Amino acid sequence: MATHTSKSVIYAALIGNGLIAVTKFVAAGLTGSAAMLSEAVHSVVDTGNQMLLLFGIRSAARPPSAQHPFGYGLQLYFYTFVVAVLIFGGGAAASFYTGLEKIQRPISIEDPWINYLVLGFSAVFEGAVWLVAFRAFNEEREGRPWLMAIRSSKDPTVFTVLFEDTAAMFGLLVAFIGIFLSEHLDMPILDGIASMVIGAILATTAFFLANKSRSLLTGEAASHETRLGINRIARAAPGVVGLNQARTMHFGPNDVFVALSLDFEDSLPASEVERTVTHIERAIKAAHHDVTRVFIEAQSFDADRRGGEAKREEEL
Repeated sequence: MATHTSKSVIYAALIGNGLIAVTKFVAAGLTGSAAMLSEAVHSVVDTGNQMLLLFGIRSAARPPSAQHPFGYGLQLYFYTFVVAVLIFGGGAAASFYTGLEKIQRPISIEDPWINYLVLGFSAVFEGAVWLVAFRAFNEEREGRPWLMAIRSSKDPTVFTVLFEDTAAMFGLLVAFIGIFLSEHLDMPILDGIASMVIGAILATTAFFLANKSRSLLTGEAASHETRLGINRIARAAPGVVGLNQARTMHFGPNDVFVALSLDFEDSLPASEVERTVTHIERAIKAAHHDVTRVFIEAQSFDADRRGGEAKREEEL
């Protein structure tokens, strides 16, 4: 489930993008700038995306039911994927279309100072939201390299806002350059090209978000460190002679499912096996607070291996 910090980041982005969208549409209507219109559409899409993320957080927080015994945590990943689709379809495609139309029918921008004023206003708001998202993500990555932190993150809410606002900052820069060159070189076509570049930025952002969301939605394992810790606890438990299998899966940012197949000593009484299983479960949850469910199967190594071989034969 997303943290309170994640919600704060999303609310900040929602308010900022909502205000920015209104001013950009006014500026686009007054000046006829295609780049500004693309930026306005971009801000509307971002505003809708933040609302979707908040809805996803709410849906994921529902308790387990008979039809969804492991809860609804994966819905957060689903709505993040929908956000990526909207960025591509609602933002990138619209920007490409607007830019292409301006290139085919170039019209000079009127009162460009309005665009500069709005771009400056937008940069302040977008920068403030970006800073909030950056600080939240910086706390989450805990000193790890950026790329590694993004790949290993299981909470899409923070890095989605960070990606969106990074794209927005680049979009503002491209819009400024396009409008400036269009005015000073008297080449309205450059305004349309800037709009298409903004579309390319949004398409790239959508691709990365969709790829990350797809991975989370189809079941990512817990972090390498978490898996090693779980394995150590299981192997060190009294009466355990072998770890056959250890499987983990994220059902949400802080909702990890653990399934273990352990080989116990043959002479161990059933009551002792039960006590050891309880000990392992409590130790894993105490060491890894994002683990919410632990299922342990008592099975010999040979039986586990035969089961795996039988499954492979069935698949063949």
